[in-house]
Formats: sequence, C-alpha cells, structure tokens
Amino acid sequence: MSTQQKVSFSSFLKMYPEVELPITLTDDLHHVFSKNNDPLPAAMIQTYMLEEDEQPDEFTEYIACFRFPKTDKFNAILYWKAELLTYEYILVTYDKKGSQISKRVVAGTKVIDNALERTVATIEEDWIIHCIRGVAPADENKAFDPSSSQSLSLEILATGEIILSD
Repeated sequence: MSTQQKVSFSSFLKMYPEVELPITLTDDLHHVFSKNNDPLPAAMIQTYMLEEDEQPDEFTEYIACFRFPKTDKFNAILYWKAELLTYEYILVTYDKKGSQISKRVVAGTKVIDNALERTVATIEEDWIIHCIRGVAPADENKAFDPSSSQSLSLEILATGEIILSD
C-alpha cells in the first residue's frame, strides 16, 4: 500500500454492519457474511487489521463479519481470516480514533499435525464470549472424543480490553 492511500476509520467501520447479539460463530457462518458484506479493500486491511510485522501472502483472505452494537467508548469488530489450513474469526477492539486496543482469535478451524482443531464461540449481549475447542483426528474414520473438549470464556471490558473471564 502506498503511503498516499489513506483510509478513514469511519469508512472502515462502515464495512462492518452492526448485528444483534447473541451470535454463534460456526465453521460456515463466514459464507453468510461474504455474501452480504462488501469485500475489504487492501488499504483497509493494511491500515487497520494487520500487525506491524504481519505480511500475509496473496492467498490470505479476509471477510468483514460484523460490528458490535452499543459500544460507547470503543468500537469492536469481528472478521474472518483464511490462510493455508487455518481459518479464524478474529475480534478486534479500537478506540474511537482507530487505534487498536485488543485483538483475539475467538473461533475457527486449524489443522495441526494430523488433527483438526475446531473452536466455536457464542458472543452474548453482555460481551461475554464462550469458546468451546475440540480436537479430532484428521482421519475421517475416527470419531471426535468429546472428553477432549476445552471451554474458555472471554470478556470485553467497558474499556475495550479483551480478557479471560472466570
């Protein structure tokens, strides 16, 4: 991206429609967002979504999902990122000027060695995020073992910080 291409934070936020919570993030929900939301311009991705040292390859895909409603002191968006063998829903909070406050992967699918790790998340109206992660063998003939599931709760504070919740 050239330094001449500036993208306003308000135009970036407009790419993310507000949704009513609660919402559950599943493996295939990104298809709904990709049909209903406009593609994110490269300048927006570069300016507001990538870390300084992050250099995605030409095959990495980003889909704007939604913006959280009723945030007064910060903005919260969720996007889907697809890389080779990794598909993630990423939650990011920003202050009102567009500076990132916090960033966290909350759901997705990832291939690790010979296993498939899946995380499903439900985002509640009170900004509590319940995540359930399970690992299954990549061999389709083997069943998923529910006893290997792990749960995790996150919370978005009024400041926009994303923390582990008890």
